[in-house]
Amino acid sequence: MSDRHFAFWPEHAPRHLHVPETNLYYNVEVSAARFPKKPFLIFYDTPITFSQFKQETEDLAGYLEQVCGVKKGDRVLLYMQNSPQFMIGYYAILRANAVVVPVNPMNLTGELKHYVSDADAKVALVSQELYPRMKPMLNPGGDESSLDHIVVAAYSDYLRQPTTLNVPDFVAAPRVRIEGAGVSMWADAMARQLTPGPLTAGPDDLCVMPYTSGTTGHPKGCMHTHRTTMYNTVSGGVWGQGNQGTVSMAVLPLFHVTGMQGVMNGVIFGGSTVVLLPRWDRDAAAECVQRYRITGLGLITAMVVDFVSNPKLDQYDLTSLRRIGGGGAAMPQAVADILEKKLGLKYGEGYGMSETNAATHMNPPDRSKKQCLGVPVFDVDARVVDPHTLQELPPGETGEIIVSGPQVMVGYWKNPDATRDAFVEIDGKRFLRTGDLGQTDAEGYFFFVDRLKRMINAAGFKVWPAEVEALLYQHTAVQEACIIAAKDAKRGETVKAFVVLKKDQAGKVSEQEIIDWSHANMAAYKIPRIVEFVEALPKSGTGKVMWRELQEKENARAAAA
Repeated sequence: MSDRHFAFWPEHAPRHLHVPETNLYYNVEVSAARFPKKPFLIFYDTPITFSQFKQETEDLAGYLEQVCGVKKGDRVLLYMQNSPQFMIGYYAILRANAVVVPVNPMNLTGELKHYVSDADAKVALVSQELYPRMKPMLNPGGDESSLDHIVVAAYSDYLRQPTTLNVPDFVAAPRVRIEGAGVSMWADAMARQLTPGPLTAGPDDLCVMPYTSGTTGHPKGCMHTHRTTMYNTVSGGVWGQGNQGTVSMAVLPLFHVTGMQGVMNGVIFGGSTVVLLPRWDRDAAAECVQRYRITGLGLITAMVVDFVSNPKLDQYDLTSLRRIGGGGAAMPQAVADILEKKLGLKYGEGYGMSETNAATHMNPPDRSKKQCLGVPVFDVDARVVDPHTLQELPPGETGEIIVSGPQVMVGYWKNPDATRDAFVEIDGKRFLRTGDLGQTDAEGYFFFVDRLKRMINAAGFKVWPAEVEALLYQHTAVQEACIIAAKDAKRGETVKAFVVLKKDQAGKVSEQEIIDWSHANMAAYKIPRIVEFVEALPKSGTGKVMWRELQEKENARAAAA
């Protein structure tokens, strides 16, 4: 382990971080007791105080236990966009001593089936605009791949104050009553005001299980305990010097570990305030900064590009901002320069993954580097090693990034083979193999180079080609498909499909028809934005598709352009 980065360690930050050895829900109880009347979240000018939040999580937890039959350790799906109900639902599941399974709201019915069956889930909390996608899985008393109960929420139930902000139609839509066996309306569940049983989950019980896709094309559940989740819940605020006066914005998706930890769990722990937006809107974001004196924004690169390119940006008072940061894709130098010129702020990049429940690396607040992952944070041992020998490499040499730390997952749910392959023991420590290639510099900062595994990073969303290829093979005209990454000025990378059509379909199906079909059959971020028909795919002597050859040609084409 290198200690070069300690020379640039933030002066305010301890080397070792002590975190509470409690379940995560205890943070709600503490903040509600300390700051009962303080707004925890603000949703289109409607505030919800810490005491209100605690009460609503308990009301819903009582319903989950007494009506839905949720027991300790059960996995409960949470399938919503950013909303008060997402946050309430998350902590209600924890209050019921159960395990949160956050699901990307872009996923469609075919993709949701895996989450239900793999997680052995029987209950789901779902927003009304997404309910039709989840409905086919509802079959009370059915087999192990079906749900017994769905609680349906309407975002508009929490629009309790008039607002001048632009409210998206799907948020403003009035509640639509849904009837049927196994279906409950959120409002009805809350009105019951049922009291949950005792809180018994301990620090080493499962807490949350975000899913991450893999090269097999099947998403895997990352098992995080209350202990592993608590670590990054606390660390971000200590590293960034957050306090009770901090005001954050939740616009990064809460189902993803970055948003979940940074602008939900961390805010509850610190007793600060978060302004909630379900979807990115650069004018609404700027207006909220001005209206609520927001001090920090967590934004992916595409959002920063849109934010700084707003021609009306100078009409807003953004002087309260102290920090803009994020991760998911490297911040282009030109965009970072514009951000610094317009707002006087450096973009703080970090690095983490679902397996680590957010960051293992962050840039020191007072000494960040551009296009840099940062340095290993509290108690993290990170190394760049030769992928084959696992020997640590010196600065400037490219190898695989491996990490050991208290926020690393226990393993993959019901997948001991994948768990075994993901970890390696070195010097008596258990290291996670990230599959990312990187380098360190002379000062111990980490830099991303490439991916050892085959993955596309589209505006911060991880797209695994094998999964998209498997879906494309369901198209009746597709003989073969190979997915690669194509450069995209806004998204960083986008999905490109090389498609071989069946002989009787050549000339009958267009590239746009393949794209349109993809829109109807897979999550938006996975959809091939570019489709190229080819006569054949390059293959090795063993018949394997040589995707890397296609990728290298695409990279060369982009470089020449």
